[in-house]
Amino acid sequence: MMFNRSRTAFTIRLSAAVLGITAITAGVLLTACSPSDRNAASTAAPASVTIARPDLKANKPVEHPGIHQLVAYAPGVYSGAAPEGAAAFESLRAMGFKTIISVDGAQPEVDAAAAQGLRYVHLPIQYSGISEERSLEIARAVRDLPGPVYIHCHHGKHRSAAAAGVAAVSLSLCTPEAAIERMRVSGTGANYTGLFAVVRESAPVSKQQLDAANAEFPSASKPKGIVQAMVEIDLISEHLSDIEKAGWQTPADHPDLVPAAEVGRLADLFRDLLKDPSTTSRDAEYARLMTASHAASVKLEELITSLSKGQAPDQSQRDALSKQAKILAASCKDCHAKYRD
Repeated sequence: MMFNRSRTAFTIRLSAAVLGITAITAGVLLTACSPSDRNAASTAAPASVTIARPDLKANKPVEHPGIHQLVAYAPGVYSGAAPEGAAAFESLRAMGFKTIISVDGAQPEVDAAAAQGLRYVHLPIQYSGISEERSLEIARAVRDLPGPVYIHCHHGKHRSAAAAGVAAVSLSLCTPEAAIERMRVSGTGANYTGLFAVVRESAPVSKQQLDAANAEFPSASKPKGIVQAMVEIDLISEHLSDIEKAGWQTPADHPDLVPAAEVGRLADLFRDLLKDPSTTSRDAEYARLMTASHAASVKLEELITSLSKGQAPDQSQRDALSKQAKILAASCKDCHAKYRD
């Protein structure tokens, strides 16, 4: 895990490890994310509910034991962070949720959810946006599976917010503008332009389109192979080199490279490694080094997302980013020196 400076300041070389809503009827376009007479019954809390779910007027995320960043996007469609421990699934059950959709890369806690009568669906997306195919899969899962539906990523601010927004718009439960307003309540970073763009460009889809979407609804997607993960990390490292050369901004000749999205992907890969057999099957020192790399990547992500949209980072901010990247590079080098070199 190191940045190979013979090519760029950041080329990471990781050698051995890396990683229903009840039948929503499409076709009735609402002018905002608000209930209508049509779905009033479906949004009423079941008799077993002991914790109230947030409403669409809430202007900040709601917290419950193990559940963070909970925000309502449309009747029966909610976004939030990854459930933390058994208490989280108890909270979701107590709020009447029936289905959980993870758009995060990490493997879901399927058994813990099932113990509370909750179904898990794993449909990972990237920070850069959501493909049309995946958008339709998520929307179909929300339409076809028992609701209410809790959609989550890791932080509950960025990817899950976009996924909830796209699903709500696709199912004619709200407008793109209303969905974007809910994304702001979730705290979606302004730097994640791809996520905002996919929601802004969303539109209601037909029943035929939804019916044609994949309906496998896997509880856990197969993890990426080691080789594929290595390729992704190498590619991201090249992107980060270009981004640093551009002053930690999107390079003029690479408008598709969003700094926050690239660093977010990198942090995800390292986080997935912590649970990957390639890490858990090895000794404690390997796990410690992997944990250090993950922590360094998360810190780099925090620094990137703290930058103001539309404003170039000043010299002190650029220095801080480069310094943190060097810390990440050093953690990678330490691991390679012991386990690869």
